[in-house]
Amino acid sequence: MSAVKTFQFDPDHVAHAEASGWRAYYDHNWFKMLWLIVSLCQEQFHIPFPLSILASYYIVRASAGWVAVDHDAQAILALHEKFYRIAQRWSGLHFDPVKVARLEEQYWDVHRRLSGKPDKMEFVQTMIDLHSAAFGITPEQARDSAQLRVEANNVVDLITSKTSTNPQADWIKLEELLRQCYRSIQREINQPTTAKAEPTLRS
Repeated sequence: MSAVKTFQFDPDHVAHAEASGWRAYYDHNWFKMLWLIVSLCQEQFHIPFPLSILASYYIVRASAGWVAVDHDAQAILALHEKFYRIAQRWSGLHFDPVKVARLEEQYWDVHRRLSGKPDKMEFVQTMIDLHSAAFGITPEQARDSAQLRVEANNVVDLITSKTSTNPQADWIKLEELLRQCYRSIQREINQPTTAKAEPTLRS
């Protein structure tokens, strides 16, 4: 059995930490975000303490830098690469840190560009590519989790654009979508590659 097939994480814990991290990001609460990502690094990628603090620091610095529209893309990409090199080392996953870092930055870019727009096909494809590359699953296996993540991003866009009629309920909905997303990834990692069901697309 390969390292990818033995890769395990708690999808619900990861979803809770990430949803809380998103909330801290949009509040510009960088210290809170740092500690939430420390928890996320330890649970999802098994990065040990205190190295998890360094890995989290790279993501928080990248996130803070990304806030400005005229940000330094190369500097942020370098931070992503540093993070994913640590994640790759400790997770047991066999991905290319440079490739995954570029896909992560592409994800951030496409989310910003397509926020509020109805056509999210490019966004879904970006997430398929990212999940497939990072978790060692096929694009077909990654489609369901990609769709769920885009749905979660659509919800956070409602909240941050102040068009949500119930922000608290939408934060709960966002976390549930992330929970389903990560459960899908964990399920696909553990399935034999020869017995895949076609994922259900959501409207």
